[in-house]
Amino acid sequence: MIKKCLFPVAGYGTRFLPATKSMPKEMLPVVNKPLVQYGVEEAIEAGMTTCAMVTGRGKRAIADHFDINYELEHQIRGSGKEVYLESIRDVLDRGTFTMVRQREMRGLGHAILTGESLIGNEPFGVVLSDDLCLNSEGEGVLAQMASLYRQFRCSIVAIQEVPKDQVHKYGVIAGEAMKDGLYRVDSMIEKPTPEEAPSNLAIIGRYILTPDIFDILRDTPAGANGEVQLTDALMTQAQRGCVMAYKFQGRRFDCGSVPGFVEATNFVYENLYTSG
Repeated sequence: MIKKCLFPVAGYGTRFLPATKSMPKEMLPVVNKPLVQYGVEEAIEAGMTTCAMVTGRGKRAIADHFDINYELEHQIRGSGKEVYLESIRDVLDRGTFTMVRQREMRGLGHAILTGESLIGNEPFGVVLSDDLCLNSEGEGVLAQMASLYRQFRCSIVAIQEVPKDQVHKYGVIAGEAMKDGLYRVDSMIEKPTPEEAPSNLAIIGRYILTPDIFDILRDTPAGANGEVQLTDALMTQAQRGCVMAYKFQGRRFDCGSVPGFVEATNFVYENLYTSG
């Protein structure tokens, strides 16, 4: 039902300088696979085979990664090294990739609005590659959310519980519990203080959005630092209709931070890579 997924990949990755001075943060490898590929594989698993990338200057490596490298293919054809290309070949066979540039960094809401021409008038997923989500016991997070969308037909955000002293890093929701792990949102605040936070349920980088979000974003005023916040637009959606929040199955790593990136690398190496 949902065929497209948007990837906002135009950010600077300042927390990983100097590495990200010349290398997109989304191309940082967790063991032997770049962050953005994990997200694309999750989207394709959920049936979202059209991957729309909102890129920026200095992000050509992302486009090159989701393309064939004829020279490399020729050099290793017939050798034992071809096995290392199996995962990206599978992605290229199953997915299609479109791209548009975000000319200035004006927040996540602006990045999503920039991708409107690639999405059109249909529901779509959003993956923030900084958040690596893994579920070894079942479907990926986006596939779980796509199943919920078939039932509720409204925007859905992925959430997890975080320590109260960490809520200032996230959008935070509160709402009516519909069933275990599923909430109808009635309050949503971007990066609140612990005193302002309505709960400790934090939004992480997985969304399913209905296409009316684009018109709402157009009318959403910029906030701090001139940024258009997706959280503000989602709150408008919640007031006009319905937004659901889902406490997903699986594990999330904050790969936008160095400690989270190292934790993810160790986990993938110990649990996925060495086990084959």
